[in-house]
Amino acid sequence: MSSSHTNILQGTLDLLILKALRSGELHGLGVSRRIEQITRGTFQVKPGSLFPALHRMEENGWLASYWGESENNRRAKFYRLTKTGEQQLGEETEQWQKIALAMTNALKST
Repeated sequence: MSSSHTNILQGTLDLLILKALRSGELHGLGVSRRIEQITRGTFQVKPGSLFPALHRMEENGWLASYWGESENNRRAKFYRLTKTGEQQLGEETEQWQKIALAMTNALKST
């Protein structure tokens, strides 16, 4: 792993996937690329982490999926947020904003 990449903290993957899909449906590789894009290259999600998370999130009702063709005419599973997934995105965003503020405050303290 290059020094410009960071390991994803426990609990952030769901939030990153939900946020990536907020802009529209994507196939698995598209989700991974979108996460890398929205984090400005800080996080790269490997298939071994991504696909189990997508499957679990679909089972939780946060995502819906269908089989279609990718941009290079290959069969791919596409994912989109459900209403429950949008609610989960809101809850997780609020939680992580609190955590980020707390960590910022802790790092600024003397």
